[in-house]
Amino acid sequence: MESYDIIRITLTDTLNIWIAQATTPKQAGALFMAQPTTSQKIQDVPLLEAGCWKLGNGQGGGDVFNPSTGQVIARVPFCSSEQAGQVVEAAARALPSWSETSAIERARIMFRFRSLLEQNFEELSALVTREHGKTLAESRAEVQRGLEMAEFACGVPSMLMGDTLPNIASEVDAETNRHPVGVCVGITPYNFPSMVPLWMFPIALVCGNTFVLKPSEKVPLSAVRLAELLGEAGLPDGVFNLVHGDRQCVDALLAHPLTAAISFVGSTSIAKYIYETGTRHGKRVQAAGGAKNHLIIMPDADLDQSVRALAASAYGCAGQRCMAGSVAVAVGPVADPLVDGLCEFADKMQVGPSDGVENIDMGPLIRREHVERVAGYLDVASQDGARVALDGRRPFDSDGFLLGPCVIDQVEPAMRVAKEEIFGPILSVIRASTLDDALAVGRQCQYGNGASIFTRDGYAARQFKRHFNAGMIGINVGVPAPMAWFPFTGWNQSFFGDLHIQGSEAVQFYTRQKMTLTRWFKSSADSYHDPVWKTSRS
Repeated sequence: MESYDIIRITLTDTLNIWIAQATTPKQAGALFMAQPTTSQKIQDVPLLEAGCWKLGNGQGGGDVFNPSTGQVIARVPFCSSEQAGQVVEAAARALPSWSETSAIERARIMFRFRSLLEQNFEELSALVTREHGKTLAESRAEVQRGLEMAEFACGVPSMLMGDTLPNIASEVDAETNRHPVGVCVGITPYNFPSMVPLWMFPIALVCGNTFVLKPSEKVPLSAVRLAELLGEAGLPDGVFNLVHGDRQCVDALLAHPLTAAISFVGSTSIAKYIYETGTRHGKRVQAAGGAKNHLIIMPDADLDQSVRALAASAYGCAGQRCMAGSVAVAVGPVADPLVDGLCEFADKMQVGPSDGVENIDMGPLIRREHVERVAGYLDVASQDGARVALDGRRPFDSDGFLLGPCVIDQVEPAMRVAKEEIFGPILSVIRASTLDDALAVGRQCQYGNGASIFTRDGYAARQFKRHFNAGMIGINVGVPAPMAWFPFTGWNQSFFGDLHIQGSEAVQFYTRQKMTLTRWFKSSADSYHDPVWKTSRS
């Protein structure tokens, strides 16, 4: 198996590019930032096993595109089931030493990793834009949120402290301690190539676990760079590993007897499959699924502020995020001016290739077939009786995967565009007479990630916060996504499991408790009696 050497190419003053060629096994350098030419070989994306970079040996593979240009920039050879199992076993071999490393030293490595994220901030942001398509501003925000997860993980040792109660019985002390669960697996989606992996492995590692990451095959390059930075931070070989693959690879990770815990973010159908399959094999699982997030606009809301917030929520990251606002529920007379304001604002948004461009409001979608799928919902809506108030299908002077912002008015709750996760820049507008009617619309939704209300009325906001059927609530906030210190609390078909991603729940997920009762005899002459299970009440 060939491994990789690194050739550095300077593209701009702030961006360094790595391209893989064959030599040393300790180096990966597979960021593939340069645009390929007709004479340039498309590079293969390596996996990482026990500190060694190598190629997947499975039957299949996938192309990595630059959505701004439509060009293939890398190829991903998939792992076989056997190879995925070998990577899990490598993580298991590294576990005894890493779990016995002091929590303080584990946190120090995370401090160094966090510093490297800061030093390489612009490179990481540009890489997200290169392989995903979101604007540079959005990519910077993504990397910043991921960096905050590393910051949170640096403080995890204080959360690993147990509880003690001296003399819980006569001369008996009780205590609890937190221990790592073992080999943890993270399976992540394409829409946040950097942030979602960083939701998982920093906390898992500081808690004393080893980790196997399987990123989306559509966006593997950010994960490779994060793995490189972990190595630079001093993380021992085998503690963090990286695999690539499809369902065959995933199934091998889910079923492997040495896998202890699985974290997943993706669509609801796959989240449910991951949860059911993982738990059937005795694994601890947290699986975050899809969403259909509602934005309620009350008659007293500041219309200009609401329009801007709705546009940012619906069209940020081209609508490819599980916290995107995809249904606006206009209450009472606000509906007509709201739709007019949305169409006017969205129609002026600058849409185009995002790679290397700063002055773009919305970038491309992930694939051309995804553009076609999303745009098809406009025809579905028209056939169902809704009105397409703004059609984002227009000519673009680009080979990128582009679709402009869309607004669909006169949507009914039973229509497909109101029920299904579209995952693109389409905002559906449902009209409701009262707040109670708007809350009833929410109760019909199978999902339960987030919802927001725009109002000046404190009582309406309180009723909404208390009664809307979702786990993350915003009041005059378009995207109520929690920061690192709070859990990502999806409800209903948006989450499968008990302990959520992020915050203190993540620390609980990546650890298990051990309770110890301790008793010391004053002398060997003391007669024994059970101090807890007494035979009398005297």
